[in-house]
Amino acid sequence: MEKKTGKELIYQVMRHEETDRVPWVPFAGVHAGFLKHYGADEVLKDSEKLYESLLEVVRLYRPDGLPVTFDLQLEAEILGCDLQWSNNSPPAVITHPLADTDEVPSDRKIGKEEGRLPLVFDVVERLKKDVGKEVALYGLFCGPFTLASHLRGSSIFMKMLKDPDYMKRIMDWCTDISLSMCEYYIDSGVDVVAPVDPLISQISPKHFEAYCAEPYRRIFDYIRERGSLSSFFVCGNAIKNIEVMCQTGPDAISVDENIPMAAVKEISDRYNVVAGGNIPLTTVMLFGSQQDNMKAVVDMLDTLNHKNLIISPGCDMPYNVPVQNGMACAQAIHDPESARALLANYSQEDPTDGIEVELPDYGNLTKPLVELFTLDPVACAACTYMLAAVEEAKAIVGDGADWGDYRYNKLEDIARMKKVGVANLPSIYINGKLYYDSLIPTKEELIETIRNV
Repeated sequence: MEKKTGKELIYQVMRHEETDRVPWVPFAGVHAGFLKHYGADEVLKDSEKLYESLLEVVRLYRPDGLPVTFDLQLEAEILGCDLQWSNNSPPAVITHPLADTDEVPSDRKIGKEEGRLPLVFDVVERLKKDVGKEVALYGLFCGPFTLASHLRGSSIFMKMLKDPDYMKRIMDWCTDISLSMCEYYIDSGVDVVAPVDPLISQISPKHFEAYCAEPYRRIFDYIRERGSLSSFFVCGNAIKNIEVMCQTGPDAISVDENIPMAAVKEISDRYNVVAGGNIPLTTVMLFGSQQDNMKAVVDMLDTLNHKNLIISPGCDMPYNVPVQNGMACAQAIHDPESARALLANYSQEDPTDGIEVELPDYGNLTKPLVELFTLDPVACAACTYMLAAVEEAKAIVGDGADWGDYRYNKLEDIARMKKVGVANLPSIYINGKLYYDSLIPTKEELIETIRNV
């Protein structure tokens, strides 16, 4: 039998056909730059460096599908958001041009020649020529709800509760921007067009239906009408929204480690939607061994129905994931039998073993203790906006409470989260008790909660 290319495997699984093996799509966004010793800021500003880095991803990780970039700030930057750049993570939005106005500039569109988009489409064109016959290229863009949050800021959550007319206007406009990105990507020849909307995990199914369902039906209908494939990326504990996401008509969805893949597939299989994910980003890919990475892949292969399945990292890979760990994932997917043999006598170790953490005496605190647990407030949009809510509350409550900020990209903080019992990120605990789990409170709601504890 003629061996299928990776691109053919992606098309097969998206058409819901049986495949010879499960496809593999590494989300090597800024990590691609790490492979060539370029900083994240370099690889997202220089088409030559991005192109070189993506070819290195292809060489080392043997992907079936490949995102051209994983930058959810491209559109926001064009529309007036200032960015904070880093050499080891994607940029973060730090200003929100619509924060102080209810006006929505609905006539403002974005052009293919604006901002850093020419860089992206230059790289798409070059990759199509060099690897486009073997590897399916993914065109990722910022989904409309997260884009609206970038433009409005954290007050978008109060607007969602109090001002449905405003929400419809801003979501209609951001959806028009998304449709322009779909058009540009499809015209450039990418194989899969993929909105990434991490803040979907931070709203209820009721609010998804009210503000996001119709926009996403428009997006996926357009992609399908143009003869292309789609994938719907979400981060965080989005299990409550998986069904309503599937109902908008994507070809695939992709989730992170906050949700077990078995729980996702139980829902997505009912809608004949491909599910992708979700190798843990930090405990396995960043801090684990090669065997840990192989085991994460093999465990999914051994416990999940292979139809409608793609294996991927849980989200955009951390910048400095050891190369051997990415290669171990690729080996386990391409040759699972050899991986199983290597794992035959392997016992997985906890990277936080030996790290001692002393928790506060929660029962005898003199004032409220607010603890924020996030993945990475720079790289994770949901974490960014939960951090913003905490910082806004802190500016008002001040010394009336104590504050803690812990992040899942530090081993000591991971050990603390395990001891506290944190199950999902981002989360806010007050006096050692969970109050907000993958649900961003408004500033007013959080302040009231703190004062009433």
